[in-house]
Amino acid sequence: MGENFNVTYITFGGYVEVEKYKYAYFVVIFVTYILIMCSNSTIICLICIHQNLHEPMYIFIAALLVNSVLYSTVVYPKLLIDVLSEKQVISYSACLFQYFMFYVFVTSEFLLLAAMAYDRYVSICKPLQYPTIMRKTTVTVLLVLPWLIPVCEFLFAWILIVRQRVCKFTLPSIFCNNSIHRLYCVKSRAITICGIVLFTNLTVCPVVFILFTYIRIFIITYRSSPEVRKKAAQTCLPHLLVLVCFSLLLTYNVVIVRLEADMPKTVFLIMTLQLVFYHPLFNPIIYGLKMTEIYRHLKNLLLQQKMISKMQMYAYPTVVTNMSI
Repeated sequence: MGENFNVTYITFGGYVEVEKYKYAYFVVIFVTYILIMCSNSTIICLICIHQNLHEPMYIFIAALLVNSVLYSTVVYPKLLIDVLSEKQVISYSACLFQYFMFYVFVTSEFLLLAAMAYDRYVSICKPLQYPTIMRKTTVTVLLVLPWLIPVCEFLFAWILIVRQRVCKFTLPSIFCNNSIHRLYCVKSRAITICGIVLFTNLTVCPVVFILFTYIRIFIITYRSSPEVRKKAAQTCLPHLLVLVCFSLLLTYNVVIVRLEADMPKTVFLIMTLQLVFYHPLFNPIIYGLKMTEIYRHLKNLLLQQKMISKMQMYAYPTVVTNMSI
């Protein structure tokens, strides 16, 4: 363990002609990060401010968006520093920390989606029992566990990983993800088994639970009135869209990297960026446009900003005229 932490730097080898296109890289990454922060923060603030959004469904959405901001922040600031640096490097200990935090927040996403699926199931299939089941204590537990469980499970993986001996010092990626396993001298069977267990517990099981829950919801609502079916579609389809998108991206990240598939460097870079580009922007768009109450408040906010801009525009000539007099 001590020998590994004497490794000075790990070089990121996933960039394509970074010296030639560094300013283009920087602009794209910076603009994307600002959009992620602003779009997610806007929806989070709307949910916090408006009393009618203080319901479990919207609280879980806010938690999901907070999680997107957190795992984006684990990656983006380092990317911005790297693209303007002469060498794209990171210390081994910092790389392990980024790897650990990134997958904690990524797997938290699935557990939060599972909590949201359970909330929708109780709301639609057991409406009379909903206030009793989804009490503040239950909601709090369902908010804490999606972050606590991955931290506890990945700590065990951390213990195994830090004991590994590093023989390679160039990481075929632009941030510390699953590619870190290519750096080790010998493939560890214990780490492989641990990875399979983590992937099953934190990804496969939540996905199976979510799909089972939504199948139950659609079966029950199919026999109900059109109003109930409409409500189920409005609240469940956004969650399913987010789940499908994120599952496909994470499956690529885990499976392709672990299998060490031989692909062009440019393709590998594009596929790696998709996990941190699309999904954090996809969440606020889906929930901002597809959730009726959030969309209504978002529309009102935009109209207020437009009115303020017009008032300022009309007030400006008056101020100039008075100053001239």
